[in-house]
Amino acid sequence: MTDSNPRSQPQPQPLGPVMLDLEGARLTPDEHQLLRRPEVGGVILFARNVESATQVRELCDAIRAVRPNLLIGIDQEGGRVQRIRQGVTRLPPMRRLGRDVASHPEVTRRLCQDTGWLLGMEMAACGIDITFAPVLDVDGGSSTVIGDRSFSSYPETVAALAGAFVDGLHEAGLVAVGKHFPGHGSVSADSHHELPVDDRPLEALRAHDLVPFQRLAPRLDAVMPAHVVYSAFDSRPAGFSPAWLGMLRESLGFKGVIFSDDLSMAGAASAGSPGERAHAALSAGCDMLLVCNDRQAALEVLDACREHRPAPRLSKLRFARARPQLESLPALSRWRRLHAHLEALGADPQVS
Repeated sequence: MTDSNPRSQPQPQPLGPVMLDLEGARLTPDEHQLLRRPEVGGVILFARNVESATQVRELCDAIRAVRPNLLIGIDQEGGRVQRIRQGVTRLPPMRRLGRDVASHPEVTRRLCQDTGWLLGMEMAACGIDITFAPVLDVDGGSSTVIGDRSFSSYPETVAALAGAFVDGLHEAGLVAVGKHFPGHGSVSADSHHELPVDDRPLEALRAHDLVPFQRLAPRLDAVMPAHVVYSAFDSRPAGFSPAWLGMLRESLGFKGVIFSDDLSMAGAASAGSPGERAHAALSAGCDMLLVCNDRQAALEVLDACREHRPAPRLSKLRFARARPQLESLPALSRWRRLHAHLEALGADPQVS
């Protein structure tokens, strides 16, 4: 006889605070063991983990066979930041979606919502819980790492179009992750390779970069802060700053999950060793730490997080519906229409 008492059933292992990466397109024996560590709460996939959409679904299933409740994330924004390229729609950069907003505002807003829906449906079908999007950075014209990843150089336009994109993600059942708080669009340095410093006064940031985060904070499920120092407010990068993350929680009213940006990036090095970076980010208010492309650093961070209490809010990021099947998406007229339109936009030589 089956025991129907839910208290007697095995309970899922709590999610730890570390999201790490994998070596290739299939789990290795070492990774089977690594994912069982209680400090692990998620996996982020990169291009090296991807052969096709179908293979990604198989990899996600293999990860969940090890631990069913692990979160699986990916950077699939569109444009040049698109890890899965075979078996899904090739999305244009967000700037292309927003190009006609002045002349056709409602059509553009609807296109952004539809794009969020299509992306959410495709990622759900691939087995993904989290696509780290949308970018809420306002394009200040000097950041090569942001550039056409931004919807616009106007704060209110970014807020409106990204808000529509969030609505589309939610319609598909996927969460929305706004990045890179409080705004990476006006510094020329790339935080992957060095620590950018933005010397503008706080009031300038409030009137420009912070606008999309302020408008959308109540609707976002997660936020990722930037590895950027905003020297007029704090000498620490935003992801290690209790002042910045406190503002996000208290002044902006954000209730969701705070992800660190990758702790292996050069912009995070000022916080010390990998273990020290982990403690600094958690102490500042981050809920989950990304550690990518450096397995030794990931192991150090896991060891540093042994005593950290899991954040209950992490489980709210899991995709909670029945997942669509990749092969069933073309049966949806909305998907067919959008797929053709977005592929054509992505191939448009006028994309800038």
